[in-house]
Amino acid sequence: MNFHILTLFPEMVMNGLNTSIIGRAVNAGHLSIEAVNIRDYAFNKHQSVDDYPYGGGAGMLMQAEPVYLAHKAVAEMIQTRMRGSAQCEAQPSGERENSPTGSRLRTVYLSPQGQVFNQKMAEELAREEDLILLCGHYEGIDERVLEEIVTDYVSIGDYVLTGGELPAMVMVDAISRLVPGVLHNDVSAEFESFQDNLLEYPQYSRPEEWHGRKVPPVLLSGHHANIEKWRREQSIIRTYERRPDLLEKCELTEKEKKWFREWLEENM
Repeated sequence: MNFHILTLFPEMVMNGLNTSIIGRAVNAGHLSIEAVNIRDYAFNKHQSVDDYPYGGGAGMLMQAEPVYLAHKAVAEMIQTRMRGSAQCEAQPSGERENSPTGSRLRTVYLSPQGQVFNQKMAEELAREEDLILLCGHYEGIDERVLEEIVTDYVSIGDYVLTGGELPAMVMVDAISRLVPGVLHNDVSAEFESFQDNLLEYPQYSRPEEWHGRKVPPVLLSGHHANIEKWRREQSIIRTYERRPDLLEKCELTEKEKKWFREWLEENM
């Protein structure tokens, strides 16, 4: 999967994403991450990309043209690569085809006005081959270019940050984990928090006893069916205690509903 991050602070983005699991996945070729500096497409000698907003108001606004040109450069690069791939598959003799792809590229604008990012959205975006993430700054971006290029408005929470770089990095991390090959154990992503709208069950490692706290005996039993049953029940309990809003969306079996009612009666 290829991430293209349009930003005024490319070093900030790349320094954060070139480490740990994401960095290893890039080195292994499972991911491609580029940070495109919007200032490189400014049309003045000072590389200024902001100006005062019409109608007045506090702060500065990112201008449309630098953002548009940066996006256009990425789009043209992607389309050139896609045409080349199509030609290699359909015309191995080396004949050229000049028609563009014609499809609109998935472009996400990180904004507190957007839909709140969640695991379901991450799963959907992970199916894209290319994803452009647009990071705003100052008081935002000229509305006209947003109307021209943006396909999705996404927020990582109901609060305001100084820019879109941190949200972009959060999205890249969450989406990347769902790309095949990124995690050493590809099945691990299937059993983590928010799968089936349940939080992840508690986990334990050695030693068996630490500060007087013991590992639950069922995890030492070697009985895999009982372990999976215990983990599912613990996920339900943890979700009820910490995120009851998610539990309302979870599809429990009749047997699980009966067990949960009995657990509530015993523990309320």
